[in-house]
Amino acid sequence: QVRLIESGGGLVQAGGSLRLSCAASGRTFSNYGMGWFRQSPGKERDFVAVITRDNMTYYADSVKGRVTISRDNAKNTVYLQMDSLKPEDTAVYYCAVRLCTGSIYAAMDYGYWGRGTQVTVSS
Repeated sequence: QVRLIESGGGLVQAGGSLRLSCAASGRTFSNYGMGWFRQSPGKERDFVAVITRDNMTYYADSVKGRVTISRDNAKNTVYLQMDSLKPEDTAVYYCAVRLCTGSIYAAMDYGYWGRGTQVTVSS
């Protein structure tokens, strides 16, 4: 069983930065791709970024250039550095393990979701 715990969310003004962390336990962390998704009230859970086990990174167009995903296998932790935040970035941010080799954008190809961390960006 894998357990993921997100942290680092909070309230920040537009233009500010946050670094989210996702600590993993229970499996060999380095064997898996790790993704970040976000969800606003009444909306679907949307892809934000993924880092593969080979450290390839992919980003949603909406965050490209403002967000950086990274991982520290020694600490079993994946990070999401978010800069130049906008009010539309407000959401609950979730991390998850990539379980399938299908689309990197599909939430259904990920599992072991954490409980999320709230990010609120004020204008």
